Amino acid sequence: MEKNGFLLIGKIVGVHGLNGNLKVYSYAESLSVFERDASIFVISKNDLKKFYTVQWAQPHGRLILLSLEGITSHNDAQALVGSELFIEKERLPELEDGFYYWFDLIGLAVYTTENKYIGRVESIIATGSNDVYVVKNTKIDPDHEILIPALESVVLEIDLNHKTMRVDLPEGL
Repeated sequence: MEKNGFLLIGKIVGVHGLNGNLKVYSYAESLSVFERDASIFVISKNDLKKFYTVQWAQPHGRLILLSLEGITSHNDAQALVGSELFIEKERLPELEDGFYYWFDLIGLAVYTTENKYIGRVESIIATGSNDVYVVKNTKIDPDHEILIPALESVVLEIDLNHKTMRVDLPEGL
């Protein structure tokens, strides 16, 4: 999810201890977005918006414990429960050619080599060997989906400027 140049990286789901530490459910693949002195944009459930500086972050089971500058008490932290955490997209590292961030692929219009519209990329499934794009055409059938393997032999072209993907579907898809 994206908001004006920002990327959603997590949600504050609870408080840990009395010193203002936060429990965060992270949507990011790594802790690197929560590095010390990083700037995090917080949008609270009351739609209050504020930048905070990360003091520290560490894994805590399936969650992350996070300390933000200026949040020093249980009450301060409790007021942020339910808030969403964002980073500026420009902070993300540049990817090599042929590699894409998932948020860039979600929503692309998918066409066959014969220029037939298949649908839009709705989500992506990570598998052990390659990702799989879940493509739906809600105008024809909102429940029908096509699973397209993210392989060079299948995905022939991705054009982020035109928000399109061209595929050569294997037999049976």
